[in-house]
Amino acid sequence: MKRIKLLHKIPIYLFMVMMSVCALLPFYMMIVMGTHYSEDLYTGVKLFFGKYFVQNFQTVMRQNFLLYYWNSIVVAGCHVAGGLVISALTGYAFAKFEFRGKKFLFAVIVATLAIPEQLGLIGYVLEMRWLGLNNTLFPLIVFGMANAFGVFWMRQYIGSSVPDEIIESGRVDGCREFGIFFRLIIPIIRPALITIFLLLFLWSWNNYMTPLVMISKEKLYTIPLSIALISSEYRTDYAARILALSMGTIPILILFSFGSKYLIQGLVAGSVKG
Repeated sequence: MKRIKLLHKIPIYLFMVMMSVCALLPFYMMIVMGTHYSEDLYTGVKLFFGKYFVQNFQTVMRQNFLLYYWNSIVVAGCHVAGGLVISALTGYAFAKFEFRGKKFLFAVIVATLAIPEQLGLIGYVLEMRWLGLNNTLFPLIVFGMANAFGVFWMRQYIGSSVPDEIIESGRVDGCREFGIFFRLIIPIIRPALITIFLLLFLWSWNNYMTPLVMISKEKLYTIPLSIALISSEYRTDYAARILALSMGTIPILILFSFGSKYLIQGLVAGSVKG
């Protein structure tokens, strides 16, 4: 009986293996191309590692890539920290508190999801210049921190996963509202927080447009902007750029590897309104 069940599962496992290969193949080829000489990339598809990894790596490091890496870490880390606090507290307020204009305000927040962020970018640039904050990392951190999707998702998750009885019991025991939130609510909504954390980090890490219009000093560049600076003497080194792209995806791969389980939990639980 067990063998029959195993035979029925073999096609499923084969399909999963094929899908995994299809998902990992582009990343593998990107790493492989980063180990070849730049001109060799035009001779055909490369499936095996080349001999120019060290040379390409040295080319990347000569362009202050570690500085740009650090800038991206600072921007993404601060952006995620602020975005999590805003999304969680605002979502909690909309899910568990009653106040005048609640439905209207939430409808406005949801409506902003349909507005392209580029529409507000011009006004944001002018505002930051008026405040004297252009050519700093501050505009990159703040832009999009009050994330409408984060507020919407936390409101849905808290509304479906946090019973009102837990909040009332905390109030009866004399716990203040912030104490209830941080001591009782946070442990329950951890999967949703990790989901928002991953999405905010991914958006901030890959953000190209905002640094492009806000930053003109090379020492403040983030990874997406710095890729265009990577070149060898007298030529554009595409292999080194591809290697830099591979290095830039490392934090994303690490975070998604450790947080994928919570990401799935957050997406599944937050999509069901109890």
